[in-house]
Amino acid sequence: MQDLSPQKAVLLVGASRGLGFAMVEEYLKRGWRVIATGREGSTEKLHQIAKASHGALEVETVDITIPEQVAALRSRLEVRRMDVLFVNAGVINDHRETIADVSTEEFIRVMVTNALSPMRVVEAFQDLVQPTGTIGVMSSGQGSLTNNTNGNYEVYRGSKAALNMFMRSFAARHRNDARTLLLMAPGWVRTDMGGPEARLSIEESIPNLLSTIEACEGHSGLQYLDYLGRVVPW
Repeated sequence: MQDLSPQKAVLLVGASRGLGFAMVEEYLKRGWRVIATGREGSTEKLHQIAKASHGALEVETVDITIPEQVAALRSRLEVRRMDVLFVNAGVINDHRETIADVSTEEFIRVMVTNALSPMRVVEAFQDLVQPTGTIGVMSSGQGSLTNNTNGNYEVYRGSKAALNMFMRSFAARHRNDARTLLLMAPGWVRTDMGGPEARLSIEESIPNLLSTIEACEGHSGLQYLDYLGRVVPW
């Protein structure tokens, strides 16, 4: 019997490489329509798979650390509606830097990219998400205060903990919203950011992460979960 249900749509912000790019590929495999973004000059791989997607993938350009570009993208997508908005964009600094020796400029770069800018995207695009849809951001298990027992990746941890707090504030301000809110921890994955020593392959993380996102559909409120759907302690 032919499936006549409407095709679901996702906006993936920060999807030109690594985990974000893998999410694009996985959503396409699952039959979704995808709008994927990358910074200017980073979207060549996205355009390559868009050509073979029969219109299922659209590619947009935005640097989420530049508010004017976020506003311009919001304007371009004004009439669109998404089942899922997911913000993956993020950076990492030298993991050996502690709060004692990181430069002010590097601290600002990491915090603006990992905490402030994703939340600006959430605030700007929330109205494009269906009333029963999902708004998610890529957090990290390293954003957990409870699990920080070794202090490594100090500045990165702080940026993800800040992101978690900002999403918790967003959830509190929208406590009567029926949509699903997710902080996702993908695990330590072998990417350019994760490095070659990481425990998980992309194939072990991303399909499970998407299945977890889909399993949470219809459950309102904020959850902090790993790629297997396990609760991560705050």
